[in-house]
Amino acid sequence: MKFFVDTADIAAITELNDLGMVDGVTTNPSIIAKSGRSIIEVTREICSIVKGPVSAEVVSLKADEMIAEGRKLAEIAENITVKVPLTWDGLKTCKVLSQDGFMVNVTLCFSANQALLAAKAGATFISPFIGRLDDINLDGMELIADIRSIYDNYDFKTQILAASIRSANHMKEAALIGADVATAPPAVIKAMANHILTDKGLEAFMKDVAATGQKIL
Repeated sequence: MKFFVDTADIAAITELNDLGMVDGVTTNPSIIAKSGRSIIEVTREICSIVKGPVSAEVVSLKADEMIAEGRKLAEIAENITVKVPLTWDGLKTCKVLSQDGFMVNVTLCFSANQALLAAKAGATFISPFIGRLDDINLDGMELIADIRSIYDNYDFKTQILAASIRSANHMKEAALIGADVATAPPAVIKAMANHILTDKGLEAFMKDVAATGQKIL
């Protein structure tokens, strides 16, 4: 499973990228707004750091305006993925931009039917939102599984990009189901390294070393 990091924090992206933990980046207007910088400026800097797909989202709602914005965003770098909402106008935009040869990430997916439409429209990525479904007492992972089955049934090439990831368990479950990609905040990716038994074992090792007074350097 590929890891995308869901942030516009340049320092966090650089740290994870240097560790080989970043296969791409997802952003949205809300995330970039927190940086206090322009969408174009921040996106260009991210693309200079990360070789994989970098999702940059349009801000209009009408197809013709989204298409124009998408083409403008795609000029930033070759690894730009234009991010569009899963609306009828968003699907129209996806079809045009994908035919133009651009990568397209169709976001805010909450049903298998929506995911099927996105694949038919030529989406590179479909972004089902796990956490937001969990918030309303629906099973976000069930949606990932349904999309996986449908895409496999018909050999759709659209990649499932599990989004709205809230925990390390979400990452594990998405991987078990077979999501192609998971996008998560830096803190969630780092949390995957944590385990109480690792901490206890390390504490015991350090006590033993301290008792002997041994050093390697």
